[in-house]
Amino acid sequence: MKNAIYPCIWFDGQAKDAAEYYCSVFENSGIIDDTPMVVTFELDGVKFMGLNGGPTFKPNPAISFYVVLDKEEQVQKAWERLSDGGMVLMALDKYDWSEKYGWVQDRFGVSWQISLGDSRAVGQRFVPLLMYCGEQQGRAAEALQYYTNVFNPAKTESIVRYEPGQVTLDATVVHARFRLNNRVFMAMDSAVPQPFTFNEGVSLVIDCDTQEEIDYYWERLTDGGSESQCGWLKDRFGVSWQVVPTVLAGLLQDPAKSARVMQAFMQMKKFNIEQLVNA
Repeated sequence: MKNAIYPCIWFDGQAKDAAEYYCSVFENSGIIDDTPMVVTFELDGVKFMGLNGGPTFKPNPAISFYVVLDKEEQVQKAWERLSDGGMVLMALDKYDWSEKYGWVQDRFGVSWQISLGDSRAVGQRFVPLLMYCGEQQGRAAEALQYYTNVFNPAKTESIVRYEPGQVTLDATVVHARFRLNNRVFMAMDSAVPQPFTFNEGVSLVIDCDTQEEIDYYWERLTDGGSESQCGWLKDRFGVSWQVVPTVLAGLLQDPAKSARVMQAFMQMKKFNIEQLVNA
């Protein structure tokens, strides 16, 4: 996929444990790559990265994963496993939008919205859902317009808005579904005050084949946002992104080069492919 986008979850040394756990919860899942720093895994064809980043950041419900399961027994199994040692945010029950739905934060702090439905209608079984709350309260509609202008192809597939007077907070979007680079995402404004907002606990990775692609995404996403180190940035809404060259993984797997490559990219904010290759 051209410029694939996938989530990265920050763990305190538990990335492999978490990846194995999630792969046991969901069917058609497995670990793709396992290194001391990064564990890459797929859940029913959707790529995830687990980062052993230490205790600095923790995931929170500002970015959760909406999971559409086709059978009630699958919903029940996932709910029981993910709620074991975790915290229920919304009870598993019947709601207006689903015959069976629940929101849970698992034992690793990662949030999941489990819903009975037709995954084919959504187009992706595991969907990152961005909730605009805290300092970003009420900005979901603005973010939709922004992201669909940055990425190509991109489009808003559906949007449901709050009725006038339905909530007292600054909230417009009940639920929206959109695509960026052919990946499905969801967004919403929180209907109640939240004590958290976006952080590095869950970031979004963009794979780039060329320096031109890196430069483009870096320039567009830092507009109104801020640069960080090693390909990390925050956009104007506080969402963390990693703009990463696809060549990096191969360079780090070469024992003769990996130490020099790592030393080079640790000095970078935006990645420079030529400097990495020359290292």
